[in-house]
Amino acid sequence: MEKIPLTAKGFGKLDAELKQLKSIERPAVIKAIAEAREHGDLSENAEYHAAREKQSFIEGRVRELESILSLADVIDPKKLSGSIKFGATVRLADENTDEEKTYQIVGEAEARIEDGLLNIKSPIARALIGKEEGDSVEVRTPGGVKSYEILSVEFI
Repeated sequence: MEKIPLTAKGFGKLDAELKQLKSIERPAVIKAIAEAREHGDLSENAEYHAAREKQSFIEGRVRELESILSLADVIDPKKLSGSIKFGATVRLADENTDEEKTYQIVGEAEARIEDGLLNIKSPIARALIGKEEGDSVEVRTPGGVKSYEILSVEFI
């Protein structure tokens, strides 16, 4: 199996989510199923079906998180330097609008674009890999080609 790159922070978040699901969410849904069963006929019991659906989601997410964490290759960005690579925090300026954005390049499992965590497999990240502060990059997006100037590269 292929290793899954994660930052230490990302590993910690996923591990905390797994512990939350196993120690709090799972027991709560088991209790909800037991209570719903006490209400009688399960075929028409909406509470029972909702609780079973939630249980199914929780169990699926637990399996997914256990798999990710077992294959994790934890990389500490603070130990890296040089050109842009996994773990780099990059500040970009859109060359057309001068709008600035900051992203950290992370693995697929911890990526959340709304939090500035950019999937290493995304078009922007692929265009940035190997570049340095001061370089310009062109990124092909579904909305057309975008040009960015790399304002800073940090490994924090």
